[in-house]
Amino acid sequence: MAFSFLTQELAIDLGTANTVIFQNDEKVLDEPSIVALEKATGKCVALGHQAKLMHGRTNPGIETIRPLQDGVIADFNAAEIMIRGFIRKINQKRRSIFNPSIKMVIGIPAGSTSVELRAVRDSTEHAGGRDINLIFEPMASALGIGLDVLAPRGNMVVDIGGGTTEIAVISLGGIVVQDSVRTAGDAFTRDIMDYMRQQHNLRVGEIKAEQIKCAVGAVIPNLPKEEVPEPFKVVGPNMLTARPVEAEVTHEEIAHCLDKTISKLESAIVHVLERTPPELYSDIVANGIWLAGGGALLRGLATRFTDKTNIQFHVAEDPLRAVARGTCIALKNTDSYPFLIR
Repeated sequence: MAFSFLTQELAIDLGTANTVIFQNDEKVLDEPSIVALEKATGKCVALGHQAKLMHGRTNPGIETIRPLQDGVIADFNAAEIMIRGFIRKINQKRRSIFNPSIKMVIGIPAGSTSVELRAVRDSTEHAGGRDINLIFEPMASALGIGLDVLAPRGNMVVDIGGGTTEIAVISLGGIVVQDSVRTAGDAFTRDIMDYMRQQHNLRVGEIKAEQIKCAVGAVIPNLPKEEVPEPFKVVGPNMLTARPVEAEVTHEEIAHCLDKTISKLESAIVHVLERTPPELYSDIVANGIWLAGGGALLRGLATRFTDKTNIQFHVAEDPLRAVARGTCIALKNTDSYPFLIR
């Protein structure tokens, strides 16, 4: 205990879109998972919010990289630079002549292969991690939502992140049935970019499409009156003339443009329910299904899924940080949770 100041404990949700880090039950970092590097030297120019501001605006000497694609590490070097940079950012306030030994719990997609698990572990070890535990994201979501994952009772979680949607039935501290589909927030963003190009003859970038998703994102056209957002104004170049064009986008349009992608998620949820043992299925019908992740913030999502399955869907409180809060709980109970991957 005398040397506890030499150990730093971090709970990390290493997401495709955002990285969230908790320390001592407090959120110490919440930034986009993106890094800007000098092409010639590989030196880090910016990361997180600063790098996102550069995305799509860089000169030929600088490139912005999202190290995680579809929930897994696609660029090992950039991931290591990003994790190391985020840890350094947290430690700027610490006054210590020693580099602390870092204990971590990291959320990863449930469908990760052994190669992908090793990539996460190696990246975090190179960034300074010593005692590393991995937790599958649906399990972390369930913990973050406040479900009793060790109880002999079926709980179902749908975590719609940036790169993947994690669907899992959990009971007795284990994942009984799960599916990890690469249809999530990034797919919604691409749908909006395509829609703006086809319907409004307007070219928009990734960041603008994300702004549209946040402002008027919906999955059903008939929202309750109090939930209807104001139309969102978009300015961009005309596809043919390159002259500036202004268009107003409504939530009905976004509901139409996301329809096919949301249908894929509905099919994946139904597929998991089909494979669920009857005893757990009855628990799920009684308790409902929980939605977490940034995608859960799309207007009307719980209503649409409820209508499709005839099972009540609930949106978690603060769904964006459910995985991060769950990893934080796991960090405090590393000895008593058997589902952690050591």
